[in-house]
Amino acid sequence: MQRRPFIAAAITTVAMIATLPWGMDAHAAPLEKDDLVELVKTIDERQRSVGDYKARVFIEQREGKESELAYEAVIYRRDQEGKLVILFTRPKSEAGKGYLRIDRNLFLYDPSVGKWERRTERENIGGTNSQRRDFDASNFAENYNPSYVAEEKLGKFAVHHIKLEAKKGKDVAYPVLHVWVDTKSQNVLKVQEYALSGRLMRTAYYPKWRKVPNPAKGAPVYFPTEIRIYDEVEKGNSTTITLVDVALEKLEAKVFTKSYIESKSR
Repeated sequence: MQRRPFIAAAITTVAMIATLPWGMDAHAAPLEKDDLVELVKTIDERQRSVGDYKARVFIEQREGKESELAYEAVIYRRDQEGKLVILFTRPKSEAGKGYLRIDRNLFLYDPSVGKWERRTERENIGGTNSQRRDFDASNFAENYNPSYVAEEKLGKFAVHHIKLEAKKGKDVAYPVLHVWVDTKSQNVLKVQEYALSGRLMRTAYYPKWRKVPNPAKGAPVYFPTEIRIYDEVEKGNSTTITLVDVALEKLEAKVFTKSYIESKSR
């Protein structure tokens, strides 16, 4: 199956971190506990905007070398209130379908039946390997306790390898994460997500990052321009998310409501 035109126009070829050899010969300095906690907070803060956030995204699901699903969607975020909207715009058959997160609850609206359904944190967005966390601001510090694994090498990058374990009572998709952070840029380069049984469920790579000025914050907001997600259970399945047109613009309050999403399907 060939790529849909609107996906092909948006996705560019990148050098995959996944294909580069890595070992434990990096020159990064190990982190003490206080420094580690501060690093995790910094990862979150760099991706969080003061004000609202809007981006257009392309999502391509692949099984082996074949493209199975291809979507275009708009992401709306209000990070200070923890609100998120994922609204599908293409293809026509999916236009109007939307996800809404309010007060830690995730809901899906399906215009074909005109109903809302509550979803879990492990909900696969649009039938792909992507999940809510892939489109939202990072929130590691609130949900996980960090521990330092090792100083390592990921491809050409010196990295801190960090283990995150879910805090008691936190509703997260996966209770254990392994995160590789570039020691120079402090960008996340790789994340592995584990089930409670210890089984590896997903691996995600973040090969490219960009920053957008956020004057109200006094510092830029960082975001990955591409995320490559690999299903570790159904081998051969993968998802590529490409973010374009990111803007930190004021959004109307009605955008983060069920009635707004419903109106987009009429």
